[in-house]
Amino acid sequence: MMDFNELCTQFAKILKGKSNIDHGVCSVSLHRNLTVSVQGLPSTTVIPADVLFESLDQNGYALNLAEIAILEAEVPLFMQSIIQQGLIVSALHNHWIFMEPHILYIHIQSVEPPLNFARKLAHAFSTLSSYPISSKNK
Repeated sequence: MMDFNELCTQFAKILKGKSNIDHGVCSVSLHRNLTVSVQGLPSTTVIPADVLFESLDQNGYALNLAEIAILEAEVPLFMQSIIQQGLIVSALHNHWIFMEPHILYIHIQSVEPPLNFARKLAHAFSTLSSYPISSKNK
């Protein structure tokens, strides 16, 4: 099994992002490249695509979690891709009111090798109108 730092780097590479390790959590912060306003004012902070893993065990399994901002019209295909790949959709909801366009937030989870989770998410990202990009490149 590769070491945690290398695993985190590979995880981020699959997702086309940059890795961050903090207190045993590997995270990749992405965002959607969408024009969004809340109460008529532009916002870039309300459209995240955050993916992480933690609690890596000796067999290479981890708790994998993601929260992704998606357009309402993207929900059916994205959710279908997630579910067909055996991932759990634990929530689908809004965060903000008076948002244009209407954005929903989907929470996804699994316990499996992190690289498997990353590959599944990368595949599901291909159903979106724009692939999430690295937050460090904003």
